Amino acid sequence: MIGRLNHVAIAVPDLTAAAEQYRTTLGAKVGAPQDEPDHGVTVIFIELPNTKIELLYPMGDDSPIKSFLDKNPSGGIHHMCFEVDDILAARDQLKAQGARVLGSGEPKIGAHGKPVLFLHPKDFNGTLIELEQI
Repeated sequence: MIGRLNHVAIAVPDLTAAAEQYRTTLGAKVGAPQDEPDHGVTVIFIELPNTKIELLYPMGDDSPIKSFLDKNPSGGIHHMCFEVDDILAARDQLKAQGARVLGSGEPKIGAHGKPVLFLHPKDFNGTLIELEQI
């Protein structure tokens, strides 16, 4: 069902500093900040030859990333995103197998302009999983 790893998302306490670290220390190609108000975050994508890293920073106090950073002040891995061909078919198959889809269960448009869903971390070894339709 799942395809390639689209990205690994890292919550960061300082978006500018994190982006600069990837740019200068690691020599990575760093994108521009992108506000995602529907998800309560500002993101920056780091382009790698085989995948991406998504830096996440909270937009306001009600952002889920704010609560993550409150518990993990230095930041850390927030989720992994896998590509799927058909997000509704993937959702239905996962739900039939007992996986919990977060939110309403209906896809939202993600940072790449494509439908996304999140799966409960307790169903996947403590890891929040994002599915993105390609």
